Amino acid sequence: MWGVLNMNGSSERHGYPLSNSEHCVSSSVLDTATFMINNEERNNYETFRDCLSGPVIQKSATKSKPKGRRSSKGRKNAVKPVTSAFPQEEQDADELAEFIDYLATEIFTSLPSDLRTLSYAALQKDPDLSTKYTDPIPPSNLDALLGNIPASVPDTLLSYALLTDLSYLPNFLTPILTDYITTTSSAPPPYSTTRTTACEICERDWIPLTYHHLIPKEVHAKALKRGWHEEWTLNSVAWLCKACHSFVHRIASNEELAREWWSVERLRGREDVVAWAKWVGRVRWKAK
Repeated sequence: MWGVLNMNGSSERHGYPLSNSEHCVSSSVLDTATFMINNEERNNYETFRDCLSGPVIQKSATKSKPKGRRSSKGRKNAVKPVTSAFPQEEQDADELAEFIDYLATEIFTSLPSDLRTLSYAALQKDPDLSTKYTDPIPPSNLDALLGNIPASVPDTLLSYALLTDLSYLPNFLTPILTDYITTTSSAPPPYSTTRTTACEICERDWIPLTYHHLIPKEVHAKALKRGWHEEWTLNSVAWLCKACHSFVHRIASNEELAREWWSVERLRGREDVVAWAKWVGRVRWKAK
């Protein structure tokens, strides 16, 4: 079981005692942490959490119990084990997920803003980021990143024997940071590899699909000249059935599609598209 212990060894939820059934990473702690991740960073946070989860789950599955270690003075936020044994087969998957969420939040929120919002688009706008966050990460940049990690993180990793020595922290975190940087900064895949199994508007999965240029080719030059989009985004597509493809072109001109309705999320946010998808989704051919 995972627990949050304060300096005197008692369990707390933001200063309040936990009941015996609540000796785990409390949901209120994680709820508070959630507010620390703004909408702009949400997708990147989830990517970082996923990169972190692999090593944590792998290491947790290969050990039987944690290494006991008392919290250092002044380190109030470290997650500490509250049971003497840690057999993997007895752990609740939800508690492990909350533990990973806790670690991911502690680390991610300590990263620089430009790393928390890193993307292929950001690299195109600021080429210096490609040098700053490259593979391998330059030693000076890596030292700066690790230097900002809260003390509660290595304390927690040591407590659960995810680290055997503090000096191994760079070995543990560097592959995770590199994986995160590679994932968030990769160029979008060619449209031919993004094909879905269902129409992205009506969600019918038994009907042939066509690709819809989210930024119509006829206005590519205008989109670049006016600064509506960057060149690398021009070939973004959505996979639609013919009925939905035709409907999209009926509700907006090519220029309007390029300026306002250039993503599946934006299209599906329109009331007329929602109503259309609900109706056409019920249209099915009878078997012969």
